[in-house]
Amino acid sequence: MMSDAAAGTVEEIPGIAATPLGGAKRIRLLLYAGVPILIINFAAPYQGLIGLPITFFLKNRLHLTAPETAKFNLIVSIPLFVGFLFGFIRDRWSPFQGDRGHLVVFGAACAALYGVLAYAPPTYAVWVIGGTLLVALMQFVAGAAAGLSSSVGRHHAMSGQMSTVMNVATLAPQVMAMLLGGILAGLLEGALAVTASRTFFLLGGGLMLVMTAFGALGPKRLFDDALAGAEPVRLNLGADALRLLKTWAVWPVVIIQLLWQFAPGAGLALQYHLANELHASDAQVGAFFAIFYVGFLPVFVLYGFLARRVRLGVLLWIGAVLAVPQMVSLLFIHSPGGALLAAIPMGLLGGMGQAAFTDLAIRSCPKGLEGTMMMLFLALFWISQRFGDLWGAHLYASAGGYNLTLYVTIALYAAIPPMLFLVPKAIKAGKDA
Repeated sequence: MMSDAAAGTVEEIPGIAATPLGGAKRIRLLLYAGVPILIINFAAPYQGLIGLPITFFLKNRLHLTAPETAKFNLIVSIPLFVGFLFGFIRDRWSPFQGDRGHLVVFGAACAALYGVLAYAPPTYAVWVIGGTLLVALMQFVAGAAAGLSSSVGRHHAMSGQMSTVMNVATLAPQVMAMLLGGILAGLLEGALAVTASRTFFLLGGGLMLVMTAFGALGPKRLFDDALAGAEPVRLNLGADALRLLKTWAVWPVVIIQLLWQFAPGAGLALQYHLANELHASDAQVGAFFAIFYVGFLPVFVLYGFLARRVRLGVLLWIGAVLAVPQMVSLLFIHSPGGALLAAIPMGLLGGMGQAAFTDLAIRSCPKGLEGTMMMLFLALFWISQRFGDLWGAHLYASAGGYNLTLYVTIALYAAIPPMLFLVPKAIKAGKDA
């Protein structure tokens, strides 16, 4: 373990010259930065609006079990696990004009592939191959969106507020998808299932065309500011990889994100537990997750307010401590109605931690590797979530039932607060301008 004193050297604390903005300009730029994140989270095949219909199709139409669905998600998520490579590409190369080029070229490629999948036979093999390729193309777009927002947030000393924007833009599509869960499940059963799945793929393609248009015609100030905060020296892959590994501030982020997202009782196992043991309908399962995600949103907004007034270290401790009991209420739930009520405090308890950990990731970015760092942060999310789902599905199906997955999840969350001692003091002392 490295002490705070040792962690406070110039080499280990990423820095960047910040230019604070006035209120109206700051809010406008924050909203601009949220647009590509919002679009990609609506359009991505591994997220709510498109991802949920795929899950329902696999469960209801192809009759996959929980472990089989987890394996499908694991395969198509392989490009997500190496997302930092796409972030590195964003930091060091673009088809043209920085992030604009990535949004235009790869946004159009995603739209075209969605069109192909819409009219291809809806078989397991087609969806595995096409889905994996689509996720890979999406990572170029996601790298640009994440790097763009992180660079702008650091450049204008508003990483806490940017964390709020990024998290809201990520969760809003999930809330909408879960609220529509019952409708989606109904559409994806019976004779109209193929037509419905085609419609969702075409919707994803249309959204990626919107992303392409934003890349081509989006606000000049947003893209220029991201370039203004970029690292002018172009290093090679080996040198940049070494620089990332030598930045001590990165490692607490990695550990915390792995512990926070590896939740075997919070994903697929919970979905099957609600449906099978509590006899919740698909609509009630969707409502549970929608209420859960909605609980995060007001806390994200509160975090954006507090980030300008309270040091990051204080917010990290509050978020980490509140996260520990997040899942406890599910140990005492025995009906769908009780689960819906439990979802409210679960979301409220988790929101501060999610916002603070994202803020920490933005502040810990090595200069010039913003895309790499934020895509590493997202890659850790998917690695933890997918393998957490896989292990959770195994525990749920054969080892100890759903309660065991909850005990494991609570224990992992309890390991987060001690990790905060590893965060460099200089980063914990920061707050937004």
